[in-house]
Amino acid sequence: MHTALPQNKLLQQLSDEQQQAVLRHSKVIDLRFGQVLCEEGENCGFVYLPLSGYISILTSVQLNQRLEVGLIGNEGILGALIAIGVESSPVQAIVQGHGQALQIEHQAFSAELQRCTKLQQLLQQYLAFYVIQLTRLVCCNHYHETEPRLARRLLMTHDRADGDQFFLTHQYLASMLGVRRSSVTQAAGSLLEKKIIDYHRGQIHILNRPALEKASCSCYRDLLCKQQQFLPDLPQPDSSFVR
Repeated sequence: MHTALPQNKLLQQLSDEQQQAVLRHSKVIDLRFGQVLCEEGENCGFVYLPLSGYISILTSVQLNQRLEVGLIGNEGILGALIAIGVESSPVQAIVQGHGQALQIEHQAFSAELQRCTKLQQLLQQYLAFYVIQLTRLVCCNHYHETEPRLARRLLMTHDRADGDQFFLTHQYLASMLGVRRSSVTQAAGSLLEKKIIDYHRGQIHILNRPALEKASCSCYRDLLCKQQQFLPDLPQPDSSFVR
């Protein structure tokens, strides 16, 4: 049984007693970069509450082509659809930033959902925000230019990373954003030239967060506003948009 206060921001909204009721069914697992937590259309049998690290949510465009439509860190949960009785995953989930998560079997988590009204409420609120994030990013990937989309993606990662540096290759970013690698290289080069970021062999360093926010498309700001609307009790990222 876990006794320390969990680092997942959703669980931190529960009382100590409610937290312990959930934690008694959980085990802490390591999240390894590139690890597939669930496949599209399959039932993975678990929900995951990240304590650190972050998970990329992908959807199929066509055979062997996937597009990123969400990012989950310690503000959220992978498997929130269980709140409405859906156990199979409509998306693929891959660990994009190493860390740790609480892993809980579907059956045990569903039982706690039935017992805890507050947990039900939190998951419903999170699920509403999750759907908004998904639809917003689909529109963003279709309509916005590469550089502001890249800035938005770097901000989302920065919010969930442990510090100002994290690992993201140009090829991976190109796949997630649905563009050519050369487009990401050009966009990243522009941010580098403006001294907003630095990067070397996949290691990205955020040098000027306010400037990165200005370089981002409006989707980042809009998502922060929606998170405040649907999850008002969660700690917000350190952004000028929420001050």
